Amino acid sequence: MCRWAAYRGNPLYLEELVSSPAHSLIEQSHCASRAKTATNGDGFGIAWYGDHPEPGRYRDILPAWSDCNLRSLAHQIRSPLFLAHVRAATNGSTRRDNCHPFVHGRWSFMHNGQIAGFDRIRRRMEGHLSDDLFHARTGTTDSEMLFLLAQEFGMASDPLGAVSRAIGTIEHLAAEHEVSTLVRFTAAFSDGNALYAIRYATDHRPPTLYAAPMGGGYCLVSEPLNDDVDAWTEIPDGSAVMVSDAGMTIAPFAPVALAEAA
Repeated sequence: MCRWAAYRGNPLYLEELVSSPAHSLIEQSHCASRAKTATNGDGFGIAWYGDHPEPGRYRDILPAWSDCNLRSLAHQIRSPLFLAHVRAATNGSTRRDNCHPFVHGRWSFMHNGQIAGFDRIRRRMEGHLSDDLFHARTGTTDSEMLFLLAQEFGMASDPLGAVSRAIGTIEHLAAEHEVSTLVRFTAAFSDGNALYAIRYATDHRPPTLYAAPMGGGYCLVSEPLNDDVDAWTEIPDGSAVMVSDAGMTIAPFAPVALAEAA
């Protein structure tokens, strides 16, 4: 499983999540405390929003703890909205195209979890994509495929509904083709305006997700960045989070079955 952190609020330097805290994302890349695997060394990535609608992005296959460029960038880049991710691969080889966050247009997306039996339903998932989105795919992960499927199902106008329809479609395809129906999904995504996150699993055992106020906004993380346990709220299974100018809201989340999505 991977680890990630996301932030929306007054502009902060990326290092305030990525490298400076006692349990920063770089620290979690080699010593995660609330994951099945303590080491997340199969690459890393950051995406941040600035003066342009599309996010900037930096990714590499090196472990986050060994890349001096990451520390330098995090020390210099200041942004009101950014996503950062360290990877422990479950699907897809260790290559730059498979490192999160994924980007399409103004959207950025990162994921912690898996789609069981992905190789057996990948071709059917691809069949739901338009030509443009099919050709936009550059990597081989289940995470990127799920992101593009959500794009196909209307992420631009209904972000949370699009992800609901994408996961519902995946679960339907798995059941239809007698593949183990298991999606574990704790993800963050943004259009540069609002920050969204979802915590969900078919078996009700999703990867962890926590939230805390920070910098006039909110930080969403796979695990707390420090030992101040009272500052961090665990987001329940089956929840969708939105951080906007109005603050942070949490609502129930469930997939929409394929028939209902049609």
